[in-house]
Amino acid sequence: MNIRLNVITATLLAASVVSFHSAQAQAPAPEMKAVKHTAKPKPAPAATSEDLQKLKEEMESQINALKGELSERDAKLKQAQEAAVAAQQQADKATAVATEQQKALTDNAAAVTALSTTVTDLKGTQASIAGTIQDDQAKIKKAIESPDTLHFKGITITPGGYMAAETVWRSHATGGDIPTAFSGIPYEHADAYNLSEFYGSARQSRITLEAKGKTPFGTLRGYDEADFLGTGVTSNANQSNSYVLRQRVIFAEAALNHGWTFAGGQLWSLASEGKSGIKSDPSNTATPLAIDPNYSAGFVWARQYGFRVVKSFKKGAVAVAAENPEILYTAALAGNTPYAVLGSAGANGGAYNAAVSNCSNASYTVYSEAAGSVTSATKYLNLCSNLANITFNKAPDVLAKIAIDPGFGHYELFGIGRFAHETVYPGITNNSFLYGGVTDTNNITIPTLTTTGAYKVSKVLGGIGASARVSFDKKLDLGAKVLYGHGVGRYGNTTLNDMSNKPDGSFDALKNTSFLGTAEFNPTPRLVIYANFGGDLVDRHAYSAQDTSFAGLQPNITKAKFTAASGSTPGAITFTTGNAAVGYGSALTSNAGCSTTGNPTYTGTGFYPAGSCGAATHEVVEGTLGYWYDLYKGPAGRLRQGLQYSYATRNAWLDSETIPVGAKGIENMFFTSFRYYLP
Repeated sequence: MNIRLNVITATLLAASVVSFHSAQAQAPAPEMKAVKHTAKPKPAPAATSEDLQKLKEEMESQINALKGELSERDAKLKQAQEAAVAAQQQADKATAVATEQQKALTDNAAAVTALSTTVTDLKGTQASIAGTIQDDQAKIKKAIESPDTLHFKGITITPGGYMAAETVWRSHATGGDIPTAFSGIPYEHADAYNLSEFYGSARQSRITLEAKGKTPFGTLRGYDEADFLGTGVTSNANQSNSYVLRQRVIFAEAALNHGWTFAGGQLWSLASEGKSGIKSDPSNTATPLAIDPNYSAGFVWARQYGFRVVKSFKKGAVAVAAENPEILYTAALAGNTPYAVLGSAGANGGAYNAAVSNCSNASYTVYSEAAGSVTSATKYLNLCSNLANITFNKAPDVLAKIAIDPGFGHYELFGIGRFAHETVYPGITNNSFLYGGVTDTNNITIPTLTTTGAYKVSKVLGGIGASARVSFDKKLDLGAKVLYGHGVGRYGNTTLNDMSNKPDGSFDALKNTSFLGTAEFNPTPRLVIYANFGGDLVDRHAYSAQDTSFAGLQPNITKAKFTAASGSTPGAITFTTGNAAVGYGSALTSNAGCSTTGNPTYTGTGFYPAGSCGAATHEVVEGTLGYWYDLYKGPAGRLRQGLQYSYATRNAWLDSETIPVGAKGIENMFFTSFRYYLP
């Protein structure tokens, strides 16, 4: 830039000098004007041509010198320009190279970053792989040294169960071992009521085995569970305590991938409450926390054959099931009074228990009136009672359930449908007053029933139930359950009667109610404290009462005409009350011996003061308080200890005495348990 400026400056200076000399040479002489005559300085001598020539030569020399300098400068400028162009080209190349290098550096930095990330990921993956390998090694080592499951071909087999050492003390004897026979709690003043009982037992120890196989369409599973609460013909506690293994739960299941499940075998009934969804697993059954194998009064359950279909959803499930039926009926409809048949002991050669109690022949007199005179005839009955209740069932029990898990508890609604039938044989009875043919002291003949000949009776039974279970902060669980219906007593924990009889001999469905409330508190992971309160009730279905007509017969036949004959001559026939009690909880059943003291009298079922105590059970109510504590829980299994106290009452229907007499039994029970569970 400076070279260019110097060249331009020199050029302008040369041009100025040349112009100046040229102007002087060519300029006209200035016009002379008149001036004042003053003293004039002496004029300089005029330049000679020689001087001008010198000046010209000097100027030309300078100009030439300047031109040379300019030429030299131009050459240098050109060289500089060329150098600048070359430098610019080099700079451009350098810039391009720098840009390329910068890009390369950027790419390298990105590659380094990616490589660093990859290395970090590889390190993490390596650590994860190492951890996985270690976990797999630990699992393999555990599977070899202490496997949770056993592998057989394409399935896994998981054993389980526990060994139990348990005791029970009851304030009043029942003769039932560890399970409490709630319907057998003795009434006050009965012989068993005067004695307490203590039993120690390992019979509740349990053995389980699960087999599971995976398929492309779902999971196949089989489950088997047994305990030692079975009783063989020769089982006793005299020396070896030789009680037999008992079928408890056995089922096969196919759980498909799309939420459908099919299960069949001996299962917990669909009426039993679950913890979540509808599952076949016994661990999902919400049994009350109790040591007693018969759980708590009011608990709705059964373990029996069933085939069920379940559809599971994200927050619930629906299911239907067909289950094995069995009708619980009063003794009046069993062997004691065979004018109605709906079951029997098992057949010899079959698979049901064919045993019966001691049998005895009983005679009774049947009176009839013909041609104005009364005649009598003696008939005989074989009074046998079946040791096992086996009914001739018409169809399976049908159950349906809806379960909902909205995220704040578990809720269920279920229904039970049942079907019963029998054959009635009118006029065949050990109580002639049920069917007439007897003349009272006023010479009034009790009319006979118009129905003659054997006939069949069918009846549809059923009930509806619901349950709810809510957990609070995983520390407190509260539950409630209820069942109400006609002929659903066998699903209640006390197994009260489903059926009774009407005056014509046909059966009658009883109203049953079961309810249970539970609370489970977990103050620590090892300790759970529980409380249960519930009961089973059955309504009175009686067809006679004092000073009222005897329903089922003619309305003009009163209680006074329903008495037992003590003579054979019509004019001398006398009567006593109490023999015409029909139905369940009849007021004509005497409870005289239930609440009085005195010399004991043997009634055929035991000793009662002042006579019999025929009261029918109205309700059994129980309250329970207990705890379970895990002494150890880990890879070596679980060691658990429990203690339970229960207070139960059994109340009967009142009779029709001047001052009605009922019956009541109170039971205080203490249970202990010491268990080791397989891991």
